[in-house]
Amino acid sequence: MTDPQIEIMSIATLLGLILIGVPIGYALMIAGVIGYASLASWDAAFSLLATEPANSMASVDLATVPLFLLMGTFATLAGFSTDVYNAIVAFFGHRRGGLAYATVGACAVFGVVCGSSTATAATFGRSALPEMIKRGYSSSFAAATIAAGGTLKALIPPSVVMILYSMITNVFIFDLFTAALVPALLTVALNIATIAMVSRLYPDSAPITPRVPWPERVEALKQALPALALIIAVFGGLYSGIFTVNEAASVAAVLSLVAAIMRGRINRGNFLVGLREAASSTAMLYMILIGAFVFGYFVTLARIPEEVGAFVDRLTISPLAIVFVMLAIYLLLGAILDEIAAVLITLPFILPVILKLGYDPIWWGVVSVVVIEVGMIIPPMGIIVFVLHGVARDIPIQTIYRGVFPFVVADIILLVLLATFPGIAMWLPRLISG
Repeated sequence: MTDPQIEIMSIATLLGLILIGVPIGYALMIAGVIGYASLASWDAAFSLLATEPANSMASVDLATVPLFLLMGTFATLAGFSTDVYNAIVAFFGHRRGGLAYATVGACAVFGVVCGSSTATAATFGRSALPEMIKRGYSSSFAAATIAAGGTLKALIPPSVVMILYSMITNVFIFDLFTAALVPALLTVALNIATIAMVSRLYPDSAPITPRVPWPERVEALKQALPALALIIAVFGGLYSGIFTVNEAASVAAVLSLVAAIMRGRINRGNFLVGLREAASSTAMLYMILIGAFVFGYFVTLARIPEEVGAFVDRLTISPLAIVFVMLAIYLLLGAILDEIAAVLITLPFILPVILKLGYDPIWWGVVSVVVIEVGMIIPPMGIIVFVLHGVARDIPIQTIYRGVFPFVVADIILLVLLATFPGIAMWLPRLISG
């Protein structure tokens, strides 16, 4: 079998395994081992399969993943999502579209202490969606707001997908987190602008709710203080240089556990369930990362990056046009895969092209996360839309998609800006590095 045939066979095996429902990590490992053995030997392939898991498990940097997942678990048990949402509603709910602003703001804040976009969407689908509908908001607009807020998670540090990206590309995770800050703020601003536009064009979709008295506002703010203190501790310690990323994750996990205990919201039962869920998610992420490394070795041995680079050299279109073609592919992947799988599966093929075109891998890390998140809410297979439909079965899929459309337009605008002007993402890291 020739090398091109082996490459096609391995990639087809990977896609076939994913289509039949094999977990992403196992699919990557199986395809990588088969491809590597076909090019070298079965002994070499199995040796790789034996050493790579040990190398990944020994990585100190990867320890941030279970710690941040524990933080998310304990923060959920402590009721931080509800507290943050209630506080923002108390101050802004009486404005036109106020509950929608509150939802996006609460999703952004909760994104700091949660492990995934789908979990964020599911959490606010259960807590915020009924409240919005009860206060007269249209189901389409309410669900779309939560879907748009859910996509903020992967872009807001500390982001698990960014941690995994930094592990594979060997970029400094702090630089990646820093580069994501300005795009994250732009995303929030564009979502707020979209809410303002929709709520004014269609006032019946977002009626004005009664003003909350100041004593109730103060009480709601007091309830949200532990969550705000956790965020200040994580961000303040991390970006001031007091903590490393690992130390910030450790402090955050401990503080969220203490908050849950002090509030009396944790017992032996939900504590063990939380630990089991965090361990399960950690194991899944480790398997995906190990599989990505194994598959990456095959890709390197097959010299696929060199072949892709040579193909790019033969193209007569501009680098920016090539980037936009790749972004279109990522939109399709985001519609059928979660953000971690979509990014890690494509990195061995896409990253060499990005480097060949002269772009920074840190910039691409931010852009790839943004485009995958957009893919998670676009038709016909937006994962977050299906999550919301699962939470609220009485709202048709078509209704959610209709409401999401203005937010998709806003995200596409952000994507075009980031692709056309890389300095938007790279300005802050360069400023900090001096």
